[in-house]
Amino acid sequence: MNKPLRRVAIFCGLLVLALLVRVNWVQFVQADELKNDKNNRRVAITRYSVPRGDIIVDGKAITGSTTTDTGDFKYKRTYKNGPMWAPVTGYASQVYDANQLEKLNDGILTGDDDRLFFNRTIDMITGKQKKGGRVVTTLDSAAQKAAFKGLGNKKGAVAAIDPQTGAILALASTPSYDPSTIAGMNDGAAYKSLLNDKDQPMLNRALKQAYPPGSTFKVVTAAAALEHGLYDDIDAKTDSPLPWNLPNTSTPLKNHGDLPCKNASIREALRVSCNTTFGKIGSDLGRDKMVETAEKFGFNNPEIDTPVRAVKSAFSTKMDLPQTALSSIGQFETSATPLQMAMVTAAIANDGKLMKPYMVDQLQAPNLNVVEQHKPEEMSEPLSPEHAQQIQDAMETVVKEGTGSGAQMPGVTVGGKTGTAQHGVGNSERPYAWFLSYAKTDEGSPVAVAVVVEDSDADRGDISGGGLAAPIAKDVMEAVINSEK
Repeated sequence: MNKPLRRVAIFCGLLVLALLVRVNWVQFVQADELKNDKNNRRVAITRYSVPRGDIIVDGKAITGSTTTDTGDFKYKRTYKNGPMWAPVTGYASQVYDANQLEKLNDGILTGDDDRLFFNRTIDMITGKQKKGGRVVTTLDSAAQKAAFKGLGNKKGAVAAIDPQTGAILALASTPSYDPSTIAGMNDGAAYKSLLNDKDQPMLNRALKQAYPPGSTFKVVTAAAALEHGLYDDIDAKTDSPLPWNLPNTSTPLKNHGDLPCKNASIREALRVSCNTTFGKIGSDLGRDKMVETAEKFGFNNPEIDTPVRAVKSAFSTKMDLPQTALSSIGQFETSATPLQMAMVTAAIANDGKLMKPYMVDQLQAPNLNVVEQHKPEEMSEPLSPEHAQQIQDAMETVVKEGTGSGAQMPGVTVGGKTGTAQHGVGNSERPYAWFLSYAKTDEGSPVAVAVVVEDSDADRGDISGGGLAAPIAKDVMEAVINSEK
């Protein structure tokens, strides 16, 4: 071969090598990037060419699929009782992607998850249509219905947990929306309307909104007092004079009314909800000890996944003594999601052990084989069994003889704590009404609940945790107990 031909052959060989490198780079290295590119319409067409798998509650699907006559997509998502279940499912839209369980489990629901490779292969060999898998939740349909109905036209949220496992039993948020209305190609107007709604119906208030917890936080302060040895008996008198000024100030911390709070015991202070007692406890313990206890309950943890991630509940780590006192009664910069406060109640009801909250029990293949099974996991131990039982005793007094009487249930022991949290500059807005509770039967505590009512039609003076939130919690607890019978 002469020299010019040899050069041409080498050049052509280099071109072929470059082509092979490029093809392999595209097919293997860039495969996922190209597959997930928002401009790759073929992926979206394939995604909606088969019915989507379902999200399951109590053995029944709360989702579905229907055929469409427009565009390239054959199927779109449908929802049963969409507004009630939206805080759990989220939405799956042909245009706006998906969120919450729909997004986090998209691979299982579309059938594209690598763990379903065997099922896809069998379907391809047998000529069957590809199918999506199922997401089996921990939710209790009766409890969810009670929560959603109880909130009604009020703005607020409910979270209910099984204290013994961490399984989420109810997760309601109002106002809500129907995900079916934004599932199709031509639902842009409905989607924009939801985004522009001042009441934020697409906001999952149970997980994604942190509120000042008000007096419900006093159970955390009570736990800190016992755990750090400030007091060892919930019936012993505390060192809490009346009136009492915030440390290093001449500003008195006031109670709501003429309450018997002077040197009140922890039990009595929880029963009538004394600001002075728990503000003084927080001040006496100091910031570091209060932070330690709050964080054991889950505060300041930005990674609480259910698997939908909740926003962080906050307890300030940079406070002076007056601010620590205010934080210890659920004010200053203290904020909590309903899920977080349900976790607080669940830990107390579970004799001090906090289980990690979750709402997906199983992921199933189309043939119902279990792909993934959740195992309950202990998250922390905020307080000892002895101290947890003492606080249970005090919370049960709140329901029997105090501000939480609206949650009483015949034949069932109920513990609770009310809260009415200040809101707005100078407390100018309507306060938030809170209620925490758990129910106890001979078999243990099957449910712990947190309810917050953010807004209502009630007069400002009639807004209270015991009046607005406690009846909702009661209905949710009754639903769980009746479901277990």
